[in-house]
Amino acid sequence: MIDRSKMADNKGFTPDGQESLPSAAPVENPPPYSNSMATLNDFNSKANLTEKELSLTEDPYSPFEHRDPNGASAGGALAHLLKSSLGTGILAMPMAFHNAGLAFGMAMTLIVGFLCTHCVHILVKTSHNICKDAKVSALGFAETAEKVFEYGPKGMRPYSNFAKQFVDIGLMATYYAAACVYIVFIATSFHDVINYDLGINWDVRIYIALTVIPCLLIGQIRDLKWLVPFSMMANIFIVVTFAIVLYYMFDEPLVYSDKPLIAKAANIPLFFATVIFAMEGIGVVMPVENSMKKPQAFLGCPGVLNIAMITVVSLYAIIGFFGYVRFGDQVRGSITLNLPEGDWLGDTAKLLMAVAILFTFGLQFYVPNEILWRKINHKFSPEKHNITQILLRSGIILLSGGVAAAIPNLEPFISLVGAVFFSLLGIFVPSFVETVYLWPDRLGVCKWKLVKNIFLGVFSILALIAGAVASINEIIEMYSGDD
Repeated sequence: MIDRSKMADNKGFTPDGQESLPSAAPVENPPPYSNSMATLNDFNSKANLTEKELSLTEDPYSPFEHRDPNGASAGGALAHLLKSSLGTGILAMPMAFHNAGLAFGMAMTLIVGFLCTHCVHILVKTSHNICKDAKVSALGFAETAEKVFEYGPKGMRPYSNFAKQFVDIGLMATYYAAACVYIVFIATSFHDVINYDLGINWDVRIYIALTVIPCLLIGQIRDLKWLVPFSMMANIFIVVTFAIVLYYMFDEPLVYSDKPLIAKAANIPLFFATVIFAMEGIGVVMPVENSMKKPQAFLGCPGVLNIAMITVVSLYAIIGFFGYVRFGDQVRGSITLNLPEGDWLGDTAKLLMAVAILFTFGLQFYVPNEILWRKINHKFSPEKHNITQILLRSGIILLSGGVAAAIPNLEPFISLVGAVFFSLLGIFVPSFVETVYLWPDRLGVCKWKLVKNIFLGVFSILALIAGAVASINEIIEMYSGDD
């Protein structure tokens, strides 16, 4: 997201055509670790002071004071976070509960939601702290990992570039793959409604081609501020869709007796793969936080993050629990597909959700394109940056549409990518980065933060393996069924 050679300039978070705000000069070399204490005589010559000791005599650097005063508001940031987490995944929550059982599904949805929120919190907090150390106004996800390793224990410093590249590649793979799924979801929703209501038999690939057209337009937006109206409208459409879905959930008496409290153990990995993939918006968090004019409002109580995640987890739990109770074993991969065909209210819900996902496309597409552009922009002259970005974004969207048209059923493949990278990026990386930053003497009483982060790391690896195995099994079953 930020040019490696100009980390202190932080141009990755400056709108096109604007100069970034000045910040204090960056530290060229990481401060050496030392257990020695400064004495009074040491203060007679600044040349004898390490940077860490010198900070005692200077005002601490405040990255918040160097943010763009015209950045996004707390309300805009909240809209972005809600929209990034309330995508196609929430529609699959009833299926997730089908794979988990009522009691286990509810308990684990709340627990996973808490873990995801905590991991986002420690990532942002660590980013704020390392910004003070490096004297830069803001850092992205990958740059935070890079700087933490660069300023960390000596044994970790050689791996700073690897940490950055790992996060960058993971984010690009995940979000470009998700773009293909979004196109398929939007096209399929319009395909089902229009074909049934008009009595036509257009192939879904025709709708994919039509879907690419608005995606080409919204994909050209390069500033998060201009995506706020789309996020606001998408959130409204999602709320209306949820209201309609809730209406159909409760239009008949609910039967609980035939639903297991805990599902078969073999199905539980599918639950974790769905919940983690659907709930994690880790790639959007840092760009949204970096775009805020008052980033101190992101954390805290209530704070943008807490409000967003409480809302998201509550909706996931409600839709998942009652959706499974209502439709039982007949529940499909998206709850909207269980709504009656030809019914105007059910069709409205399907179309509104499709448009909401279309508006989300710009926000999800923003993340990997920012990463890719920072890696290649130096290869083009400044006067060609605008046309290059237009062609690059258009080419990627056309390629995504081509992949979607070639393989309209991408869900198992995307679940595999999401399970692998979201488990790593959403849980493992934040916990590992915090451990490196706090090492060795800031891990709390009895190193409880180390114990906590080890638990998170083990949980993420188990979720990765379980999600990967479940997704691969789905792929095998899909192709076996075709035979």
